[in-house]
Amino acid sequence: MSVMVARKKVVRKWEKLPGRNTFCCDGRIMMARQKGIFYLTLFLILGTCALFFAFECRYLAVQLSPAIPVFAAVLFLFAMATLLRTSFSDPGVIPRALPDEAAFIEMEIEATNGTVPQGQRPPPRIKNFQINNQIVKLKYCYTCKIFRPPRASHCSICDNCVERFDHHCPWVGNCVGKRNYRYFYLFILSLSLLTIYIFTFNIVYVALKKLVCLGLVTGGLGLLPGCPLSLTVLTVLEVLICFFTLWSVVGLTGFHTFLVALNQTTNEDIKGSWTGKNRVQNPYSHGNIVKNCCEVLCGPLPPSVLDRRGILHQEESTAQEGPCPRAPGTQEPPATQGTRQAEESSMKQQDGSIPPPTPSLSDTEMPEEKQRTPGEPPVPPPVAGRAEH
Repeated sequence: MSVMVARKKVVRKWEKLPGRNTFCCDGRIMMARQKGIFYLTLFLILGTCALFFAFECRYLAVQLSPAIPVFAAVLFLFAMATLLRTSFSDPGVIPRALPDEAAFIEMEIEATNGTVPQGQRPPPRIKNFQINNQIVKLKYCYTCKIFRPPRASHCSICDNCVERFDHHCPWVGNCVGKRNYRYFYLFILSLSLLTIYIFTFNIVYVALKKLVCLGLVTGGLGLLPGCPLSLTVLTVLEVLICFFTLWSVVGLTGFHTFLVALNQTTNEDIKGSWTGKNRVQNPYSHGNIVKNCCEVLCGPLPPSVLDRRGILHQEESTAQEGPCPRAPGTQEPPATQGTRQAEESSMKQQDGSIPPPTPSLSDTEMPEEKQRTPGEPPVPPPVAGRAEH
C-alpha cells in the first residue's frame, strides 16, 4: 500500500510575481524580457573601449601622457557600473492588489459612484489628492487593481505599475523609475563624457600618425615615418561609432539635465502635464534648480516593496511505499489476512520455532495404499492427544 505524504517546498516570491520580467540569481537581478538591445549596448561600449585601449591608448601614453588611459579606464568603469546598476535593479514596481484588497476597493468604488444603469458608461475611477495646495488626480489601474500613487504609471512592456515612472528604456533593458533614475542619469552622463573623450583622442591619434607619416615627429613604438598603416580601419570604425553615438547620447543627457532641473519626468513632459493647455504649475518643483537636482539625484533611495526574495510555502504531495494504518476494530480483507498469515508462517519457519505445515494432498495425489475406493467413507483423523499403541 502507498501512503500520500504532504511535504512543503520553499518557493521565493519572485517566482510568483505577475508581470513580464526576468529574474536571475535567485531574484537579486530584475530585468525586462526584451534584452536584445541591452546586449547591443554592451557590445558597442565594450567593443569601442577595447579597440581604444588596445591601439590608441598605447600610442598616446608614449607620445603624450600616461594619464590618458588611466582617465579613460575610470570613465569606462563608472559607465559600466551605472549601466549594470540601472539594468539589474527594481525601478520601483508597485505590487498588485491581493484578491481581498481588490474586492474592498471595488466595494468602495461602487459605494462612491452608486449603481450605474445598464447601457451607460461608468464614471472614471479617479481620486483627488492634494500636494502643495494643488489637486492631483490618482488614476485607477485596471490591471493592478489599485489607485496609482502620484507620478506613477503602468508600463505596457513590463506590465507593471512603476513609481515615478520616467520611461521604458530598451537600451538598458529595464524601466526607469524612482529607484534607478539617478543611476540612469549618471550612466548617460558618464557615457557622454567617455564618448567625447574617445572621439577627441581618436582625432588626436589620427593627427599624430599623419605627422609621423610626414616625418615631422618620431613615430614611437617602433613605427617608422611614412608607415602605410598610419590610418587603420579600426581607428576609422571607432571614429564613426563615436561620431554617431555622440549626437544621441549627448542630446539625451542634455534633455534629462533639463528635466532634473525642473523636477519632471519624461512621461510628464510628453503628456504635457505641467505645460501646454493645462497651465498647471508643477507641484513637485521647489522653484530652485539646486534643490530639484539634490532631490532627484541625492535624495534618499526608497527600499523595494516587492520583497522578491521573500519565502512562500507551497505544499506538495508525494507517494511513498509503506504499511497503510488501520483504524482500531477494523478487520483486514480475507486476501490480506491470508497473505499476512503466509508471511508470518514463513518468518516462524525461518526462526525454527514452528515446523513448516504439511500441505494437504487430494485423493489423486495420495499413495496407492492410502487412496479410497469410490463410495468408501473417509477415515476420521486421529484424535489429538490419544496415545499410539
